[in-house]
Amino acid sequence: MSKTDQPAIDPSEIALEASALQRFKSGNDAFWSGIRDAAGAPAMVLFAGMVGFGAMGKTNGLDVWFTSATSFFMFALPGQVVLLEMATTGSSVLAIALAVTLTSTRFITMTVTLFPQFHQKDRNHSLYASVHLLAMTAWAISMREFHTIEVKHRLSYFVGLGLLCWIISIPGTILGFFLAGMVPVAITLGLVFINPLFFMLTFTEVKPWINRIAIFLGCALGPVFFLLDRDTSLLSTGLVAGTIAYFIDRKCLRKRAGMLG
Repeated sequence: MSKTDQPAIDPSEIALEASALQRFKSGNDAFWSGIRDAAGAPAMVLFAGMVGFGAMGKTNGLDVWFTSATSFFMFALPGQVVLLEMATTGSSVLAIALAVTLTSTRFITMTVTLFPQFHQKDRNHSLYASVHLLAMTAWAISMREFHTIEVKHRLSYFVGLGLLCWIISIPGTILGFFLAGMVPVAITLGLVFINPLFFMLTFTEVKPWINRIAIFLGCALGPVFFLLDRDTSLLSTGLVAGTIAYFIDRKCLRKRAGMLG
């Protein structure tokens, strides 16, 4: 297929809105705007999720230092839950490291889609430190907001957004640890899944239609694959639904004005 039929995904293809040029006067302004945007629903949702995780840590016999250290050093709730479950079942360090690594593979796609949207001068070794602030919530909001932010201010906005989300996760974990046993288990488990739910709802607001199509296909195919084989249903649903959405995007959406974003 010709190059014209398969245009490469490049952040420069997404045109900036006119208001983006006046949104921030400086990088410092963008940083504090990121802080303010994180201080609402994103921080509260993340805090609630970490409260649930902290309670899980105490329920499973871990101490507060180990439980809160995972929030500080990992800051990836799915990986933290896997680490907790495997540690309490006596799995080997190698098996835990492999499982946690696999749960974190999503960060590869998140990184390669988000970080190329930063200004060229910001793409240096300091980005390795910024990667630690990358989480589902910060990534989804950044993807939603970047088309309204000048390229030179995007890193500052992302750091402000991700920094507050990371910092708030630690007291949330500690609070959840000491609240364990005071709330029903169902509520504790529900808190853990608030963050993925918020992420999905935020993701639907991202302009490219491929995201909404992928979510719809995942919701439709998930129950089917669960009935076929529940152990692999999550992986197979993501693979099949994502692949179908990808080809719909390449074959149809990119040829229709207004559908790309």
